[in-house]
Amino acid sequence: MKGQSKKVRKDPVSKGVAVFAMIFVSVFAVLCLLPFMMMVSASFSTETVIMTEGIGILPKSFSMDAYTIALKNPKYIVGSYIVTIILTITGTLIGLFLISMTGYALYRPDFFIRNKIAFYFYFTTLFSAGLAPSYIWMTRYLNLKNTYFAVLLPLLMSPWLIILMRNFMKSIPYEITESGKIDGAGDFRIFVSLVFPMMKPALATIGLFLALSYWNEWYNSMLYLPNVDYKPLQYYLYKIVNEAAALRQSLAGSVVTVGALPTTTLKMATAVLATGPIILLYPFVQKYFISGIVVGSVKG
Repeated sequence: MKGQSKKVRKDPVSKGVAVFAMIFVSVFAVLCLLPFMMMVSASFSTETVIMTEGIGILPKSFSMDAYTIALKNPKYIVGSYIVTIILTITGTLIGLFLISMTGYALYRPDFFIRNKIAFYFYFTTLFSAGLAPSYIWMTRYLNLKNTYFAVLLPLLMSPWLIILMRNFMKSIPYEITESGKIDGAGDFRIFVSLVFPMMKPALATIGLFLALSYWNEWYNSMLYLPNVDYKPLQYYLYKIVNEAAALRQSLAGSVVTVGALPTTTLKMATAVLATGPIILLYPFVQKYFISGIVVGSVKG
């Protein structure tokens, strides 16, 4: 009959493939979740049980000793969280703006030296000045020692993220820029009003990379922030773990029961404290993250 919609029946083989794919993806997702579950389980177990029986999915001999040590100074752990959150938000926002503008400039065909500047960015991914010149530059010439700018500034712009942004910009028609010029808009107005709103997938992808870089940063903090009161979170937790390991080693030959000192469980507890908040951010940018990676990687 005309006008009557026909139901499309799936082939039994297609149904079987779809069911198998769903089962496979579900099992794979559970397997990916297992390490995190075991990490949380180990953080709530006693050190002695972990050493004798290993790590399981559920806590063995439930204990809060690891978290008690990690949170022994609430003032400093809260201060570290605040410092890290401020650095992450500030660095991500400023970095996104700078990287997006740089990628836009390198993508524009009317910018005649764009390839030479792009090569300069690429060249820095192959060679580095090394630790000593960087340290002298940051401390002696920029006078950034014991200031949070020593952590904020080095991570603002990454050559790889600039290249990724430039490749994504090639998916945006250049006619949009030309239409803005016809209407009398300047370059900055064209970028802010026309181009920037179309960059959401790339912004979400690069923003996540920047946020992870700032959240996980500890090396620059160790070099340049020896005397600040509130260290970034990762460096603060790193110091706690090292102090516990040093205490365990110093008591190895004494009559104190070394096995009761939480070292492995403390590492797991600090990992939970460090990764928990950033994991909650990922579901909100997942769809943009995937599309941004795909577009940025296939556009030549």
